[in-house]
Amino acid sequence: MSASTPDTMILANLIADRKEQFPQRDVLTFVTVNPDGGFEEETRTYEALWDNGQKVAAALDTEQLQSGDAFAVITLNHPEFVDVMVGSSIAGTIFVPIDPRTKGKKLAFMLRHAGCRGAVVGEYALDQLLEIAEQCPALEWIWVLGDSATPVPSTLRSKIFSTVLSEKSAGMAIRVTDPESPMQMLYTSGTTGDPKAILSPYSRFGTVASLGEALGLNTQDRPYSGLSLTHANAQLITLGTVLFMGLEGVFSRKFTKSRLWDICRHYQCTMFNLLGGMTTAIYSEPNKPDDADNPVRYVLSAGMPAALWEKFENRYDLEVFEFYGAAEGGLTINAPDSAPVGSIGRPPPTSEGRIVDENDEPCPDGEPGEIIFRNADGTCPVVSYFNNPQASAKKTENGWLRMGDIGYRDEDGCYYFLYRKGGGIRRNGDFINPAFVEKELAEHPDIDDVFVYGVPSSNGVPGEKDVVAAIVPADMQNFSAVEVFSACRQHLESSFVPSYLHVVPEIPKTASEKPQERFLLEAFDVNADNVFTQ
Repeated sequence: MSASTPDTMILANLIADRKEQFPQRDVLTFVTVNPDGGFEEETRTYEALWDNGQKVAAALDTEQLQSGDAFAVITLNHPEFVDVMVGSSIAGTIFVPIDPRTKGKKLAFMLRHAGCRGAVVGEYALDQLLEIAEQCPALEWIWVLGDSATPVPSTLRSKIFSTVLSEKSAGMAIRVTDPESPMQMLYTSGTTGDPKAILSPYSRFGTVASLGEALGLNTQDRPYSGLSLTHANAQLITLGTVLFMGLEGVFSRKFTKSRLWDICRHYQCTMFNLLGGMTTAIYSEPNKPDDADNPVRYVLSAGMPAALWEKFENRYDLEVFEFYGAAEGGLTINAPDSAPVGSIGRPPPTSEGRIVDENDEPCPDGEPGEIIFRNADGTCPVVSYFNNPQASAKKTENGWLRMGDIGYRDEDGCYYFLYRKGGGIRRNGDFINPAFVEKELAEHPDIDDVFVYGVPSSNGVPGEKDVVAAIVPADMQNFSAVEVFSACRQHLESSFVPSYLHVVPEIPKTASEKPQERFLLEAFDVNADNVFTQ
């Protein structure tokens, strides 16, 4: 690439380039399912993305953000989410996508840790942001997406986001010149402590965006995703490949299993993404005569249960394309008929995989160990956790990217995922940090002691677990499971709310006061009188 050719690994350059090629193509359609069941849609052309991005960049300048400064994006899937991504790329700032269900201590930690100077927030998440705003001293401004009448404290500058897009922009030169510059901070799930922020460069977005053909897409496809754009899967794999390949992608405001096929039929979508327990949720819907009457030719799945794999294909008349990876890197691909059912496939030619034991020695075929990767040339993928050099070094120890997952490889070189290493609980494709659940429950006045653990998930997804909170009530006679579940729903995002409350007289512990999970697992019985579900 010559010095005069803009590097399309940088998002703003990609949009500027595609704007010249396909200015009026409706590259993105965002769908909202209304209460009456009808669809309401908003679209974006490349030209609109560029123009709106310029207005966002100018507004970021008005807020006095400098290159490298961070701000949060706390919204569902709206076209404005992508407008903000483009504007941040033009201005050279760093955006921090945060699931709008996040609240309380976790939200405060993320904003403080990333040093967010502002936040673009959906009106539905404004109250939970304002509840912890005082705990975030760097926070200076809020742009609200929607028409919320909730008053914002005078200590914070605020505006309705629509006013940002109503302003005229003189046009700003793209300030990002190096694809290794940080584009965003993608938070991990925090399985063993506070979540870590991956300082993700433009090159990471661009590299994944260029994988469309390797992931089964062609120029005639119309992808769909109901996954959140705050998640690497929807943002990099679906949005990125759509923008890079010039496809016409469809996103719903949020995932809807009951209207999934209606959306795909209405917009003639030919593929969509699935994570973990979403598969079971979709398959559990009642059988319909037109299940197989849909335009979808394949699903891009991460965590398809082996027991459902072929049944899912047959019921909906499609193919399963399984893959495995993480926001930090690492990838295996099981294209249709390229590896056995249940396998996550093989690494692509650009990567080398290995299964290793606790001493970092390669495991024989069929023997479980940790899944690790490095580049095919022997170098290690770069991982940079913001303000956490120790975690960055541990993730790439001895020159290999450590996935933190246990799996095995068969004699044909096909990989299989088994479970998450350590204390994380994988639920519906996300990793749950038990500490966040324990913190909230421990502060409940009716609970004396608590320990959160996982049991094999009722959805049958390999490696997934249901969340169990073992609880010692302050007053066993007057304990109310209904009240505790209600408090959990109020203070925790939905994926963190326990599936079960396991009421026990005491938490079994070692001499050093470490809870002994194995005894709780032995005592757990979903049908017992001391186990409650929602």
